[in-house]
Amino acid sequence: MSALLFFPISLAYHISQNLESLAAIRGRLTNAIQPTKVYIGRDGGSLALPMRDRKVGNGMRLFISSDIEGTAGIADWDETEPDRPGARWNYFREQMTREVAAACQGALDAGWTDILVKDAHDSGRNIIPTGLPRGVRLSRAWSGEALSMVAGLDQGFDALAFTGYHSAAHDSGNPLSHTMNGAIYEILINGLRASEFIIHSYAAGALGVPVIFLSGDKALCESAKAFVPGIVTVATSEGIGGATVGMHPLDAADSIRAAMKEAVSRGGKDCSVKMPDSFEIIIKYTQHAKALRNSNYPGTRRVDERTIEFKATDYSEVMRAFRFIL
Repeated sequence: MSALLFFPISLAYHISQNLESLAAIRGRLTNAIQPTKVYIGRDGGSLALPMRDRKVGNGMRLFISSDIEGTAGIADWDETEPDRPGARWNYFREQMTREVAAACQGALDAGWTDILVKDAHDSGRNIIPTGLPRGVRLSRAWSGEALSMVAGLDQGFDALAFTGYHSAAHDSGNPLSHTMNGAIYEILINGLRASEFIIHSYAAGALGVPVIFLSGDKALCESAKAFVPGIVTVATSEGIGGATVGMHPLDAADSIRAAMKEAVSRGGKDCSVKMPDSFEIIIKYTQHAKALRNSNYPGTRRVDERTIEFKATDYSEVMRAFRFIL
């Protein structure tokens, strides 16, 4: 009798224990699943972004968008692209890499361990991956997302930083000043001349991500402080007509590392981008044909031969429009 009953009782006990373990595992998996929220459009549609926790382990999440025309010493277009005659791109891609690596290291020094870098210049394939600190992730080339130079940013990031950025088109702060491409004479957002920094800072603001750091030319750094009062900046160069006066490349990297550590240590204080209730976008092109063609985009109005207007209350619609009319 005892032998016959012992086996079923023992089996029942082990099954009960295993069921309790499975229930615990299921609970952990359920807690790990994150909801999804829709934000800025992708290729004309909506983009679903995971609502990730801001903290990963003991670290924080930092997104860095990196350009080249605001790196220390750069002064001519043949230093920005590999296929231009007499190209000196290799040297300046190394400096671009050095500066973004310094920004990453500054964040790592402060304990921010989850860092995503977007190579946001031209082909999106400039930064030398092995030049970045171990553990940093690098986004290369272009996905086609409306977020453009901050593609991959979502509301789960604790902060956004910019390296190597430059003044807006036709500003005198940089001989390489431009906004997105050479077809643009000027972009105004609610009357403010918009640089690439302004355009993408608003994108961060729409996601609730503070903008904490900027390196680039002196004029852009000064204007950025008026836009984001708490931002930490490093002016790597100063434009004077067709020339630049830049920091020593290694000094620039050291300054960026120290300034980024300071920026992340502040925790985003006074770095939130104030979002207007509505947006009036004025785009003036260098060629009248661009204005005529792009005035066909829904919601645009042709103002004059070279200028169109677009209005929206949602900045995601502005970024979606920029995807097609810039």
